[in-house]
Amino acid sequence: MNLNEKRWNENYLEEMLLLTSQNLPLVKVEDNYTIVKELGSGSYGHVLLAMNQSRGNLMALKFMQKNNTDLKVFLIEYCLSLCLSTHPCIIDTFGIAFQTERHYVFAQELAHDNLFSLMKPQAGVPENSVKRCAIQLSSALDYMHKKGLVHRDIKPENILIFDKECRQIKLTDFGLSCRSGTPLESMPENLPYTAPEMCRLGASDKLIAHTSLDTWSFGVLLFSTLTGYFPWTSALISDKHYVEYTKWQRSKRIFQVPSQWKMFSKEAIEMLTKLIVPDPAKRYPCTEVLKCLKVPWKVTLDNTKNTNSNVFKNKNLAWR
Repeated sequence: MNLNEKRWNENYLEEMLLLTSQNLPLVKVEDNYTIVKELGSGSYGHVLLAMNQSRGNLMALKFMQKNNTDLKVFLIEYCLSLCLSTHPCIIDTFGIAFQTERHYVFAQELAHDNLFSLMKPQAGVPENSVKRCAIQLSSALDYMHKKGLVHRDIKPENILIFDKECRQIKLTDFGLSCRSGTPLESMPENLPYTAPEMCRLGASDKLIAHTSLDTWSFGVLLFSTLTGYFPWTSALISDKHYVEYTKWQRSKRIFQVPSQWKMFSKEAIEMLTKLIVPDPAKRYPCTEVLKCLKVPWKVTLDNTKNTNSNVFKNKNLAWR
């Protein structure tokens, strides 16, 4: 990280947090916006499609409940989103933030849907579309990582799409984002995208945030979008698919390829296993995918049907 990036981290963001906290108006939503429909919801609150009554433009309003969201948490997510939105592969966040009696709210651009909507069980997403996603998402993550920031929640629901061919995608949801070097506590649940060092954390343990957390999630996301199933349910020794993968990794991949990896070309396996490395110190940066774009990532398997049990049977498995 150079001096300018460090200064951006330590000074610019803090100034934005202070100024925003001092200028967060109390607004009645119905006086300024016409709510069209709900776009999504979660433990944080919900996202609504709304039209600005004075300008007539549509936008996504993210509502975060005050009773379970600290003001500083809201401010960090909003200010990070606003700062990072200068990158073309990160969702555009408008300079609109306010509070209601029960919510903190900020506005973002409207997308067509998210990447999960394209993922078909046992089929995934067409390879060309996945490669387009890989190029754009690696660029967005590289941009964050060079600023010393870790996203920490890379999953298909947080990749917004603007067309079904993924010619334009954008990274969103910075609610868990933090500076690299921040002590982290364990999460309430482990997703297939969660790195093993996070999965192993006990209730009283701490882990220092590093960009390698995103690299692992990025690699698992590519695997899942290409195949239509998860490589494992969680990266723990209690998961047979994860144990099979780690044994294969430790053997320098001289043994038979695990069944859930057989549809990948040798070049794709080389790329993915550089990202999905159990040892975080040995993971390659996300931009490693750029070296593998001109070769096929999948091979045709004749008379072979994958019976992996980690297909997308339940969408909630990929939601937090």
